[in-house]
Amino acid sequence: MQRIPFVPFPLHVARRIVRPFYGLGERIAKFFPSLGAKLIQAEINLHPREYVAIAVFTAWFWLLFVFGFFFFVFYSLGLTKNLVYALVFSSVAIGIMSFFYVLIYPNFLVSRKVRDLDRNLLFALRHLLIQVRSGVPLFEGLASISKGNYGRISKEFGEAVEKISTGESEADALEELVFKNPSLYFRRAIWQITNAMRMGADLGDTLEAIVNNLANEQRVAIRKYGSNLSPLAMFYMMTAVIMPSLGITFLILLSAFSALPINESTFLTILFFLAILQFMFMGLVKTNRPAIEL
Repeated sequence: MQRIPFVPFPLHVARRIVRPFYGLGERIAKFFPSLGAKLIQAEINLHPREYVAIAVFTAWFWLLFVFGFFFFVFYSLGLTKNLVYALVFSSVAIGIMSFFYVLIYPNFLVSRKVRDLDRNLLFALRHLLIQVRSGVPLFEGLASISKGNYGRISKEFGEAVEKISTGESEADALEELVFKNPSLYFRRAIWQITNAMRMGADLGDTLEAIVNNLANEQRVAIRKYGSNLSPLAMFYMMTAVIMPSLGITFLILLSAFSALPINESTFLTILFFLAILQFMFMGLVKTNRPAIEL
């Protein structure tokens, strides 16, 4: 079972330790009704009650660990009342942050899974279309994709191939992929394929329509992303180039007519915040980029 950041133990160990927290986890899980679906889509094999209990245990662990560690570190240096208050506040803040981080961690996994599925979906469907148009059975086409280099899609179709090999129908095996995968495009494509199979429609025509629609939607997403780059570039120019340049010039002029001190630390502070802004801007551009492999 996979590890989750901030959880101090592997999940198979943590789920045994946190049994006393199951009651509290059951009550808190009611405030997160979508957590069960997120855990399934993130492939975390835990009940929402267990997962919330692990989050509660993680919060208490880091709260007590941080407080105890720094308490003994500063004990020899002499503790003051204000320092104790600061330790308590910092420990509680870290505990709360670790609790919510563990809770939203499945969302990170789901988002990563969606981008991987969407990145290779069009190419995988084109592969399947060519196979079906060539007279290859659907099972052989799915097996071919599972052995190809299509990232997450190859793994998902590989699981479907294994289930079909054990006697499950092709439509049922594909429908099971819908419920545990968060990608809207992937789920819609599988639904259309399974509906065509159940209705006896031509699978080649269905796949061709799916491929054409998906290609058109990706072109629209690329154009939308390109149109969003212009205001982002303007925002970058204003906040990272124009405002710092004018601001530094203004500070230099102000220091010449007043007693305002301008030293090396001032410029280092400005440089530090500019570096943070650069990373934020790169993250924003990367996040908005469509999950399309060219």
